[in-house]
Formats: sequence, C-alpha cells, structure tokens
Amino acid sequence: MKTLNIALKLSLLKEYLFPAGCAVCGRTLFDEHEAWFGLCVDCAGGFPLSQEPRCAVCGRPLISEAEICMNCRKKTPDEANPDYDDMTLLYPYIGRTQTLLRSYKFGKHRALARFFSEKLLSSISGINCFTEKIPCVPVPPRPGKIKTAGWDQIECIAKILEKSMPVMRCLKRLSSKTQKELGKSERLTNLQGRIICIKKPPEELIIFDDVFTTGSTMNVCAKTLKESGAKKVHGICLFYD
Repeated sequence: MKTLNIALKLSLLKEYLFPAGCAVCGRTLFDEHEAWFGLCVDCAGGFPLSQEPRCAVCGRPLISEAEICMNCRKKTPDEANPDYDDMTLLYPYIGRTQTLLRSYKFGKHRALARFFSEKLLSSISGINCFTEKIPCVPVPPRPGKIKTAGWDQIECIAKILEKSMPVMRCLKRLSSKTQKELGKSERLTNLQGRIICIKKPPEELIIFDDVFTTGSTMNVCAKTLKESGAKKVHGICLFYD
C-alpha cells in the first residue's frame, strides 16, 4: 500500500512537471488518481463495461439476434468456427472510445495502460472457467517495433497485468505486412505462418490484444497456441470495429 501511495504521488508530480491532461477531454489533472490513470474523474466514469448479450462467435453485441450475430451468420464455415474458444470485446471503436485508444497509441498517454489493465482484469474475472491460474498471453508486436517506436502498447499493459495475474510471452511474430494497411481478405491470410510459439503454452490461457477487426490476428494466435499444446484459448480485446 505504501508503494502504491508513493507511485500515486509520483504520477501527480510527473503530471505537474510535464502536463499531458486528460487523454479524452484535455482537462488539467489535479488529483492523484486522475494522474495515475491519465483521465479526469468525469471521463474515467464514462466507460462502463457493458453487460449486454454478445455473439457466441465474435463477441460483438447482439441487437435482435439470438446467440450469433448476423455478420457471423454470413461467414464461411471456416470463419464461423475460429480457433479461439470464446471472445470478449470491451468497447466499440467509435467516438470517445476511439479518442481513448488514439490517445494511448499515438498520443502516448501511457498512464492509460493502468486504466485499460483494470478494465481487462474486471472482464477477465468474468470469463467462463476463469481461475487465477490461467495465464494471459499478449499478442506479439511486429519485429523491430519496440526498437523503432520505443514501446509497444500491448507489452505496456502486459507489464501491469502481471502484477495481478500470470503473463506468458510465448508468441513471436515474424516479418509481415501491417494488418491495418490491408483489406479484409488480405488480413485473413497475411499472418498465416507468421506467428510462432517460442515456448510451450499452458493448456488453458487468455490471449489479449487492443483492437478486434476481422479477428484474423487472434485466430492465428489461437491456432498457433493449440498446435503447440494449448487445449482451450479465450480471447479478449479492448476495442472492436
């Protein structure tokens, strides 16, 4: 507790010396907890986790459908039967939530990693069959990303998560095109064979990433992990398109 109190005070001091402001509205942060999470109290309270029914395949909210969304009903048999066993998606990538992620990834409001970690831990606790012994596996960054950019947004969250739960870095990504620059059909094949397992995974685990679009990245990771010995793979993403 004493260490946390010191960390809170240091985060406020850092905000005072190098003000970043609220990652969403830009308001000055005066409180220790605001500086700790990088959000003013009003904005921090504006991102509750939804409890609405979700698609059994992709994890997106169901509107009027039962169990499976209309988008997944139109998928090919291979697409409609992913290698991950279930998917949890936290926020739609629109409006204020889009600002939230952009501030983290591109504005480098790194204090948001603490906010995201709390939301992930809260959602992970609700994953079926979850126990504290199930490790979390981060989706690996592109080769050279940390060297060129100085950091990786997923690894930053992983370092915070491992203070509360096991984290295993058992995946490695080989050179490939950037997913966000590709169309849907190209995304589905771009990473095939480009993500490898560098250590034996546990039988049950949780993969996490920041954005879920086609689900191809999560699917390739799940397939690789299962081919290397995993039996059950849960997926969780902060945002979804």
